[in-house]
Amino acid sequence: MNSVSVRALLVRGMLAGLLAGVAALLVAYFLGESRVDASIALEEAHNHDHHGGEELVSRTMQATGGLATGVLVFGVAVGGIAALVFCYALGRIGSFGPRATAALVAGAALLTVYLVPFLKYPANPPAVGNPDTIGQRTGLFFLMVALSVLLAVAAVIAGRRLAPRLGNWNATIAASAGYVLLIGLAYVFLPSFDEVGADFPATLLWEFRLSTLAVQATLWVSFGLIFGALTERLLLSSRGRDATSRDGVPRTAGAVG
Repeated sequence: MNSVSVRALLVRGMLAGLLAGVAALLVAYFLGESRVDASIALEEAHNHDHHGGEELVSRTMQATGGLATGVLVFGVAVGGIAALVFCYALGRIGSFGPRATAALVAGAALLTVYLVPFLKYPANPPAVGNPDTIGQRTGLFFLMVALSVLLAVAAVIAGRRLAPRLGNWNATIAASAGYVLLIGLAYVFLPSFDEVGADFPATLLWEFRLSTLAVQATLWVSFGLIFGALTERLLLSSRGRDATSRDGVPRTAGAVG
């Protein structure tokens, strides 16, 4: 039983998620909100029947307080979940240190939780999409997230089981190929949506989607760097305390229990 508790890592994961959320919030505000405003302006310009009913939440509040709340709460939540994944992964996926393990967890999260589902169901600005299908599109996006995460977990398990027979490198390639194949089948058989109007500027759509990718990339890269630094400091400090307090025999910090 390591002297570093899961609770200590969870707290640092949530703190790292909060700080990463601040970085993502800056990117979302300065890079993404201008594209949202341009999309709303196009929507209002083309909707001649729009009578401007009273808004429950003003656009200013959506772009400031609402955006900040959503991004920061999301950052804290996923930071906590990623910290729990880190607790399991450290020492079990190879001889990686805390920083490398944190980077791998963050990279895997970016790939499986966002990038893979995004390639099938990319984000659309407010003026794009049929309101009648928003529920179906949202459900399918989260289904794609679930499939991506579950298949990634299955690939990791398969890779570990194949490693004794194939070697680590070949087992990793085989497991990754299986993941890609199954994700490709999901892309083929799950329904697609092409609801972008011919009059919507392609450049604006492309810039909006790139900005959403930039927000997620900023969040996960920042989390990986911050959480890796925090956990390395914590684990090295714990190792030093163990070395001086238990008969001078150092203990490893490679597993958390």
